[in-house]
Amino acid sequence: MQTETNPSGTSTGATSPELNTPVSGGIAATAPGQLRVIKRNGTVVPFEGSKISVAITKAFLAVEGGTAAASSRIHETVAKLTEQVTATFKRRMPSGGTIHMEDIQDQVELSLMRAGEHKIARDYVIYREEQARKRAAKASLSQETQDAANAIGVVQADGSRVPLDLERLHTIVSEACDGLSDVSEADILDEALKNLYDGVTADELSTSLVITARTMIEQDPNYSYVAARLLEDNLRAEALSFMGLANSATHAEMVQLYPAALPAYVAKGVELELLAPGLLDYDLELLGRAILPERDKQFTYLGLQTLYDRYFIHSDEVRFELPQVFFMRVAMGLATEEADKNARAIEFYELLSSFDYMSSTPTLFNAGTLRPQLSSCYLTTVPDDLHGIYGSIQDNAMLSKFAGGLGNDWTPVRSLGAYIKGTNGKSQGIVPFLKVVNDTAVAVNQGGKRKGAVCAYLETWHMDIEEFVELRKNTGDDRRRTHDMNTANWIPDLFMKRVFNDEEWTLFSPSDVPDLHDLYGKAFEERYAYYEAMAAAGEIKLFKTVKAENLWRKMLGMLFETGHPWITFKDPCNIRSPQQHVGVVHSSNLCTEITLNTSADEIAVCNLGSVNLPQHIDENGLNLTKLRKTIGTAVRMLDNVIDINYYSVDTARNSNMKHRPVGMGVMGFQDALYKQHMSYASEEAVTFADRSMEAISYYAIEASSALAAERGTYSSYEGSLWSQGIFPVDSLQTLVNERGADYISANFDQTLDWPALRAQVQQNGMRNSNVMAIAPTATIANITGVSQSIEPTYQNLYVKSNLSGEFTVVNPYLVSDLKERGLWDGVMVNDLKYYDGSVQAIDRVPDDLKAIYSTAFEVEPRWLVDAASRRQKWIDQAQSLNLYINNANGKKLDITYRMAWYSGLKTTYYLRSLAATGTEKSTIDTGALNAVSNEAAEPAPVPAACSLDDPDCEACQ
Repeated sequence: MQTETNPSGTSTGATSPELNTPVSGGIAATAPGQLRVIKRNGTVVPFEGSKISVAITKAFLAVEGGTAAASSRIHETVAKLTEQVTATFKRRMPSGGTIHMEDIQDQVELSLMRAGEHKIARDYVIYREEQARKRAAKASLSQETQDAANAIGVVQADGSRVPLDLERLHTIVSEACDGLSDVSEADILDEALKNLYDGVTADELSTSLVITARTMIEQDPNYSYVAARLLEDNLRAEALSFMGLANSATHAEMVQLYPAALPAYVAKGVELELLAPGLLDYDLELLGRAILPERDKQFTYLGLQTLYDRYFIHSDEVRFELPQVFFMRVAMGLATEEADKNARAIEFYELLSSFDYMSSTPTLFNAGTLRPQLSSCYLTTVPDDLHGIYGSIQDNAMLSKFAGGLGNDWTPVRSLGAYIKGTNGKSQGIVPFLKVVNDTAVAVNQGGKRKGAVCAYLETWHMDIEEFVELRKNTGDDRRRTHDMNTANWIPDLFMKRVFNDEEWTLFSPSDVPDLHDLYGKAFEERYAYYEAMAAAGEIKLFKTVKAENLWRKMLGMLFETGHPWITFKDPCNIRSPQQHVGVVHSSNLCTEITLNTSADEIAVCNLGSVNLPQHIDENGLNLTKLRKTIGTAVRMLDNVIDINYYSVDTARNSNMKHRPVGMGVMGFQDALYKQHMSYASEEAVTFADRSMEAISYYAIEASSALAAERGTYSSYEGSLWSQGIFPVDSLQTLVNERGADYISANFDQTLDWPALRAQVQQNGMRNSNVMAIAPTATIANITGVSQSIEPTYQNLYVKSNLSGEFTVVNPYLVSDLKERGLWDGVMVNDLKYYDGSVQAIDRVPDDLKAIYSTAFEVEPRWLVDAASRRQKWIDQAQSLNLYINNANGKKLDITYRMAWYSGLKTTYYLRSLAATGTEKSTIDTGALNAVSNEAAEPAPVPAACSLDDPDCEACQ
């Protein structure tokens, strides 16, 4: 409901004109016997019935719209109601007199009810109440504040000077606080106005409001929404003025402006060569009407600021993309090849803008643009020849240019000291080439949006492995160090068995044992033993024998010291791969969640998106009906990426078109636990990880199979595990058989009707070779305001730093629970600061809440591994699993990573060990924005490790 009838019949909504001007002395000149109206400010104006007609008409239009069918009925009804209201007062005061504004509104409301227009009347009542609340909040401003405001002039962008519009400021702040509990409009205005001065610029005025709300986030998490809505006011002014639609707009006015903004935006974007001309082929008026302005209110401040800084389309640093237009642009970009692209664009928009699912960063960056590079991950194998090596580095550069994250398999390249037949010399090994890869990643920085990001993988039997694990050290010959790239160990099961059995391990050059690269499982073990026998017999000259446990300890030592190389496992990635009939998985990707085949002819590509898990939790737990609907649309969007995607390298196109892999992931796992009052460190949470991933797996496979029935199977489907009726949960048994039951702990529980789904896949096939992978999601989780990926909460109160600045983060679930028990106050805020966001040492926090709100370093690593193991049985690829270890030492690392392998995990990601932190022991009353020290916001193994939200790391996007 957008309008309110004032005493003179004037609509007082944002779009209503001023209708009456009182004469001097506050009394309007009227003829004898004429009715007059007392306004709320005490002035008196003539009564005009026609103005009541305007207000009631707007009320009807706000509810029923302005269709031709409704127009005739509205006109007749309004005329009748206006006549009734006017006649009532004339009958009461035949000789004239004064009526108060509230009396007229009461009569309008009563007439609507008597006419049976109950919905209009209900919205009218709600709107009147809201206006009353706004007036009360305005009245609560101190006289000092109001007097100060009257003395302030604001300098506009064109240099002109206007009086401070306190009325508009109040409207904006009131809208920002609408529907939020425990926030104060008056406090925001009072504090913001204290920081203003005569001659303040319009930009400074807007910034003052936003910063004021930001400083209050630690008082209550709802102020994050307030800050976001105040920021939106700035965004609206910037975008709408650039497109020539308006100089500014309130949230209420966007109901009318959003439909006009979409076609104006597309036209401007195409004109500036920033958007694909094909977007003009959509029914932009239809799509504009489908936009839901109220979804602008979902953003936290961190989420909206991140979108503004890094995602919105801009020209000369002017962002002219509004939040809902942004989601519609992405939806249109993903629907361009659909038969009914308008309907599909609306479907995709509704899913994205609801935050139920979010596409990955490259998709959000580039959908609908001239070069739609929408894929997240690229995996390559580097061949053992100079032309191939530098060709691979060139591929890295081209893929990185358009925001792709890279995983390079370097195992085939011969080691240091290996013979080079062409020159009759000896190889310098892989390290000098990795130095070039490192510098290329720095030079080609993903289109200027973020640093290039690459991860090099090497198998544990490679002769260069000992130098490889030291690449990130800060000491030694800097020419043999790579400080800007990531590294990962690609570990065969046989090595882990020898670690467990305290046996020796032999290192080789791949030029002497070339087939080991493509072997795994029992075949690898047999061939490796054969080569060891050859070495022992003197038939292989270049080799080295070490104790497996010593090499393992060195790996863990470097992981602790530098954060690299990560620990990933070759055999489970291959033994459980649906595509083992057409190739081998030689590495994972930049974020360790993708496990796809690579070769000299194929660069693997994966396209990612994530389900927002807490959005699918209700009072009964996981809402399977909603989850199924979300995943059905999301898998379709992911499959569309493959055909729309811009491929800068032909081998990537060939691979992606042949196998069509996608990666459906999840974010907000910790939030989903909070909504169910579960502790991460509990069997309940492990079971929920199992059940939720089972459902996601089931519906993702179902959706891909349905697409196969509609669009056909992927071309290499025949012979895949899918075609044999072997699903991810079935391949877990294969891993047990290959590895041996003594070396693995596996859970095979299941709850859904998997035989029925196998029958569906046998009939329809699969559209995608792979359908699941859990990515880190740090940035898209920021956008949607949930915890990233499958991560536990870092702290309950801290400051997050990224490219968009520093943001106070308060755990809203903890605050809500403390409020229910009467425990949330300034003292609690100060206690959380003092104890670095932990509740464990705060005596008045009940034990049940201490368990639920344990932070990442207060959760034993075994719970992270157990939950990940239960998920892994359902996933055809892998998961980006960070491990948090408090007071880390060699023994803890050894136990944790052995447990990860023993539990059947395919990969692990960053090691997070708690470094020294500092927190300002300040109070909330200081007003300092970052009262929690930023040093406490970024745990790291040692300096080189990735922070919780490293803006330079593609892995965190």
